[in-house]
Amino acid sequence: MPHVWNVDPVMFTVPGIGWPVRWYGLFFAFAFLAGFSLFRWQTERGGRGPEAAASFIVPGFLGTVLGARAGHIIFYNFRYFLEDPLWFFRIWEGGLSSHGATAGLLVALWWHSRRARQPFWDLCDRFSFSAAAGAALIRVGNLFNSEIVGRTAPPGSRFGVVFPRYDGIPAAYCPARYPTQALEFLLGAAVLGLLLLADRLMGREKRPRGALAALFLILYFAGRFGVEFLKERQNAADSLLLSRGQLLSVLPFLFGAGLLVWAFGRTSAPAGPAPWEPPGSRTKKASAGAARGAKAKEAAPPVAAAEAARGGGPGAADKESAARTGLPARNGKTPSGKGPGALGGAGPEAAPPPRARRGPGGRR
Repeated sequence: MPHVWNVDPVMFTVPGIGWPVRWYGLFFAFAFLAGFSLFRWQTERGGRGPEAAASFIVPGFLGTVLGARAGHIIFYNFRYFLEDPLWFFRIWEGGLSSHGATAGLLVALWWHSRRARQPFWDLCDRFSFSAAAGAALIRVGNLFNSEIVGRTAPPGSRFGVVFPRYDGIPAAYCPARYPTQALEFLLGAAVLGLLLLADRLMGREKRPRGALAALFLILYFAGRFGVEFLKERQNAADSLLLSRGQLLSVLPFLFGAGLLVWAFGRTSAPAGPAPWEPPGSRTKKASAGAARGAKAKEAAPPVAAAEAARGGGPGAADKESAARTGLPARNGKTPSGKGPGALGGAGPEAAPPPRARRGPGGRR
């Protein structure tokens, strides 16, 4: 006997206004909170404060929702949109595309990278964990909505699940289908785990820029390509070898493969991004350097102070040296304080001191 999934998609209705609160909305909120927590963790680990992650909330939300809605309309229901353009804004009626959400997120990340002056691919790397978690939790919401179901499973298959709310007939007459929503939830969770493992193996902040974003595109859309073989076709002819979802998964997969080669093959760029410095850190480093310089000056007193400690004033060392050698001091005075020739009464024409006798082979 196959399992029966007949859960009401509405959790409860708000008293007084009759507003239904759906399970899908709850898991959408979970996906948003989980994605924000992971992105904040990555942002803070990179050296930026939580406000840097909070500044992406609005553009990230708009990019995801608008991109997912536009993708569903363009790829699956464009004719229906032409008949009723206002349907674009009735998101609660369903119709979101993961491929469109990915494209919308990339646009939002590009815009935010320009605004925050943060490298685009580094920002994509840090958001890849959030994308995997969001993709997993959204599929749980699809399961509670009894939508995006799988194809009919073979008779007697233990993986078959009955969806009477999708087929619109009593459960006893419904065919057993593959629970592709659960498979895609496991896919998103597996991609998240592999990204965490890859991040650790690549040295976390020393990882090549763009590598995690490339791995997400490769792993997730390769998995989507495989799951689509079990999924019910959505507005695509059954005679086609590949479904529309598979065709849409090929491009991001190939793009991710090229991005991965580029990330590991760069020679002009450093192996990984330098850790982010929080605001004011350079000023603190400069202050610390000035303090170390002041301490060094205190540890090494000036020459004049050292001479004064020995009982002489400025130039005492020169006078002392001149007294020992008989040569004029640096300031042109002899140890007696008089000008040249004071010792012998001779002036500038006084004979120079006798030269030392040279021995055999001595140098001039």
